[in-house]
Amino acid sequence: MRDLKKQVMAHFAGHSRTRITLKDLARKLKVNGKEQYQDLRALIDELERKGTLDADDRGRFGYVVQRKKGTHAQPRVMTGRLMVTRRGLGFVRVEGVEKDIRIAPKFQHTALSGDLVEVSLFARPRNPRRDEGPEGEIVRVVERTVTRITGRIEQRKDFAFVIPDDARIARDIYVTAEEARKAKPGDKVVVELEPWEDEHLNPEGTIVEVLGPSGDVRVEVLSVARSFGLPPSFPDEVEHAAAVLPGTIPAAEIARRLDLRDRVCFTIDPFDAKDFDDALSCEDLGNGMLRLGVHIADVSHYVTEGVLDDEAYARGTSVYLVNEVVPMLPERLSNDLCSLRPATDRLTYSVMIDVTADGKVETYEFARSVIHSKRRFAYEEAQAIIEAGKGEYVEELLRLRALARALYKRRHKNGSLDFETPEAKFTFDAQGFPDKIIRKERLDAHRLVEECMLLANKIVAAHIAHLKVPGGTAPFIYRVHDLPNPERLADLGKFVKQFGFSLDVKSGVTSRELQKLLDQVQGSEVEDVINEVALRSMAKAVYAEKNIGHFGLAFKHYTHFTSPIRRYPDLIVHRLLAEYSGQMSPQRLNELQGTLPDVARQSSERERVAVDAERASVKVMQMEYMKRHIGDEFDGVITGVMEFGLFVELRDLLIQGLVHVRELDDDYYMYDERQYALRGRSRGRQYRLGDHIRVRTVSVDPEQRELNLTIVPTPKPRRNF
Repeated sequence: MRDLKKQVMAHFAGHSRTRITLKDLARKLKVNGKEQYQDLRALIDELERKGTLDADDRGRFGYVVQRKKGTHAQPRVMTGRLMVTRRGLGFVRVEGVEKDIRIAPKFQHTALSGDLVEVSLFARPRNPRRDEGPEGEIVRVVERTVTRITGRIEQRKDFAFVIPDDARIARDIYVTAEEARKAKPGDKVVVELEPWEDEHLNPEGTIVEVLGPSGDVRVEVLSVARSFGLPPSFPDEVEHAAAVLPGTIPAAEIARRLDLRDRVCFTIDPFDAKDFDDALSCEDLGNGMLRLGVHIADVSHYVTEGVLDDEAYARGTSVYLVNEVVPMLPERLSNDLCSLRPATDRLTYSVMIDVTADGKVETYEFARSVIHSKRRFAYEEAQAIIEAGKGEYVEELLRLRALARALYKRRHKNGSLDFETPEAKFTFDAQGFPDKIIRKERLDAHRLVEECMLLANKIVAAHIAHLKVPGGTAPFIYRVHDLPNPERLADLGKFVKQFGFSLDVKSGVTSRELQKLLDQVQGSEVEDVINEVALRSMAKAVYAEKNIGHFGLAFKHYTHFTSPIRRYPDLIVHRLLAEYSGQMSPQRLNELQGTLPDVARQSSERERVAVDAERASVKVMQMEYMKRHIGDEFDGVITGVMEFGLFVELRDLLIQGLVHVRELDDDYYMYDERQYALRGRSRGRQYRLGDHIRVRTVSVDPEQRELNLTIVPTPKPRRNF
């Protein structure tokens, strides 16, 4: 009953100006069964008697805002996490509130992006715009999340200050003259923030690390790691816990497992990979049946509750910066004991799937197993064998390729989205500087592995979802993807229409209809841009203890099972799968109900940090590469249109730069938000999302990771007289 009350109050607090019937509220809160519905009715009656809610003449309930005599409505205070954009606008996300609370820079006071804060809501305007959320002011910093800041130190006669790398931090950090002597002017440093409570004074800090001269590519990548709070090493007790793990597998442990060492299993990974956490096998059973084996490193055998697990939980995921990895687990585990090296016995968790040649799953089983990988393939090696039709384990590879195509065809038919998003890869010279940027090619070998992993993840999730346990559904961690925002889809439909494509959004868009759009644009000049805009219209996939399905994949059940070396949720899924194979006590079920929401939240947050850090490190290398190409011309495509300018992607390099509106000096340009365009007021020239243009590099700012461009005028055709 207490949890139900929290849900009800969270709903009405976030929808204070709307009303809802009891029946619709029950549906929204997923209240099931007669008994729960009666509890909800009793709770609403109680809140109505207390004056917290009231009902109108149509039986719709709403929140009653308390007023003091002679005063306006008292501001309600909510707690949430502040996120600030690069332009300084803040948003506080409050659990249970539909829209983020908008915080103007002047109302952020001493709060920094990432802090847990209390926010006081302003009175809403009488006729708010449809897409406007509530606005408010931060009244207290509950928890300072950002305690260390990376930036460039500048010195003056009597003082010094650090200019933060993170553009979302608008204040410089002051340091004493004595502290400043630790570094040289222009060095990148890490400062520890001191308590900051007076917004009229700049925050102060202590230098805890000097990274080196700003602008140096190695220093800038190091700065990315520090800016995102990525730990440079493991604590001694964690390294020790990994070091004392036995290096050989006891015979008794092998005897407890399904012994697959005689099967043909192999790994397929990038050529420079150091950890191999998945292996595949594929046997022909005859009569059109195959037995697919997906064998995943059994990290849960080595990482149990204790310091190793605590550290993995805190990190959440491995982070793959452009030239280094910040691993989730110590190297002893990630690159040795848990890595499925060739010609080595390794402990695994296997999913054995009997499937028809056209991709229909007939039966499956899970087993803790031991394998002996026969070969370690790089993607390019496997691809060469597939294309040539000869080479090591060619039969198995061709069998897997055919199965992957059948699985993809079945998935595509059901509406699973398959975004072809281009990805860049760097090569480096002897000094470690980027000398070439190559567009990664998506090979059959990549698709082969992807389809097998998707199938295994789907089967594991569906298996747990259908388990019967006391109290209802089995507690679990799902990978979920919510429905897209209808307004964004409507904008997407209008956008693609101008290129001759269609997306019917009137009756609601399914993933199948979106897939049809992606099929339409495939191979066109605007394929990358439309894929990008479609991606922006999607919700973000997250981890959750409640299953709402995966919209993008068109799966009712999905989880992450296949990468426990580098993702904490996968490790938890392994443990849960093993526990559910036996009898689980009611006490353990209750414990999981309490802990899994926190694991899902933490894992989602750490994933977001990892994605942002990885993008920032790529940006550093891109800017380093472009420093050598000032004044050069490139073909580009407009990938973003804002009131301040055009974002242009250099087509062959996948590098994004900005043509500032001040560079468009041939007219006064107006911003058309709905049409993603800048239009000249006098001459009518327009620049739209997806347009192909020729640009020249003007300047590079390595610290801000910004590339500035200008448009190369198109030469006028000669007139013949």
